[in-house]
Amino acid sequence: MTQTPLTGRELQCLAWVSRGKTSWETATILGLSERTVNFHLCNASRKLNVYGRQACVARAIHLGLLEPFTATSTTA
Repeated sequence: MTQTPLTGRELQCLAWVSRGKTSWETATILGLSERTVNFHLCNASRKLNVYGRQACVARAIHLGLLEPFTATSTTA
């Protein structure tokens, strides 16, 4: 895939979801409203043709759009 189908904000939201953060926590971290985070996650799911945040994260990782998060990762 040569072009990322997701916006930077959609990828940011997915990255925090992949770390187990809720929409409220992600909103607090990114300085957004919870509704805005849910909007970005919904758009990302639609673009990746999946339903649900876990499926969206899995598809993004599968497509190489998102790095998998592991408990031993040193980033926050």
